[in-house]
Amino acid sequence: MLCSGRDKIETPEQFKQAEETVKKLDLDGLVVIGGDDSNTNACLLAENFRSKDMKTRVIGCPKTIDGDLKCKDVPISFGFDTACKTFSEVIGNVMTDARSSGKYYHFIRLMGRAASHITLECALQTHPNIAIIGEEIAAKKLTLKNVTDYITDMICKRSEAGYNFGVVLIPEGLIDFIPEVQQLIAELNEILAHGGVDRDGVWKKKLKSQSQELFELFPEEIQKQLLLERDPHGNVQVAKIETERMLIQMVEAELNKRKKKGTYKGQFTGQPHFFGYEGRCGFPTNFDANYCYALGFASGALLHAGKTGLIASVGNLGEPVEEWTVGGTALTSLMHVERRHGKFKPVIKKAMVELEGKPFKTFASLREDWTIKNLYASPGPIQFSGPTANDINHTLMLELGQGQPAQAKLNK
Repeated sequence: MLCSGRDKIETPEQFKQAEETVKKLDLDGLVVIGGDDSNTNACLLAENFRSKDMKTRVIGCPKTIDGDLKCKDVPISFGFDTACKTFSEVIGNVMTDARSSGKYYHFIRLMGRAASHITLECALQTHPNIAIIGEEIAAKKLTLKNVTDYITDMICKRSEAGYNFGVVLIPEGLIDFIPEVQQLIAELNEILAHGGVDRDGVWKKKLKSQSQELFELFPEEIQKQLLLERDPHGNVQVAKIETERMLIQMVEAELNKRKKKGTYKGQFTGQPHFFGYEGRCGFPTNFDANYCYALGFASGALLHAGKTGLIASVGNLGEPVEEWTVGGTALTSLMHVERRHGKFKPVIKKAMVELEGKPFKTFASLREDWTIKNLYASPGPIQFSGPTANDINHTLMLELGQGQPAQAKLNK
């Protein structure tokens, strides 16, 4: 066990260090466990070791709570099931409090740096009044004002029905999905990659006029968060951008305007939450425990067979564990080219929420009822025995074609 690391392996020096390390340890095999960036490293290391005719074989394992490392042969990464069920328990608790007190709107930001899989799954498990799916925002090219108005309209409708409380789920990477913000972040990334920013604000002149106007619209705290140092893989550190607080401020401002016009007469008190690290460290569900064991078995079997450059995969996941199958899929089949740190680089493509997929379509067919009606579901703690202990998450169940998307099923 070599422990965790956030380094992106790409320079000749880094590859040389990796070569020296595996030779020193006399490794026959190396298993890289992680998300898209970690498995990109696995793919590059496998190619490098093979080109040097080294004995060390490299196998990847899909591990990310974000759920954005998957394909046909790798339908899910371990950790997603546990994280979603952990978050859903706490969301259910918040919903119970919201309905009991009747006076708070809870804006809950959920971990998930890029894709909105966690937000979508938690919505299917708990039935919030609103769940914003970043991929839908991007597809519809909605602006921050559009998102604000969408939430504000819901609050006004609920107020007319006599409800001054509610729950809004927000994906961690929301602002990265909004086209105008995407453009701003892309420009900021280029500036930070080539010289950085100065205290006098001269760097702002490098922004296009539209991006500069948008940047100035953000509260000062959000501006600072957008300029934070990128992570080692070149990604914006969205976990440090408090989108939930920003939306509360923007919604509150819009509601005040409507109050002055007489179109809103309710009361609004926003409560911000960020659920993230709680879900990363939860005791694993039965599904994740079994899945990890199967992935470990697959990795060992692939290395024993002399395979390299593959990601371990487990099939037949909708059936009892005894009927699962294991294998491997070429890491190169998951690769594409992205711009990172101002340069084009080969990386594994993130699997985003598919708007034509069954999980999203199921959610879309139910969300209108959830907006006004208080159909909250509180799943409770993760179960390790009993009738629900081995249930798989809605997303996987629906993608495997085993879900029951009927409203009666999910609106219980």
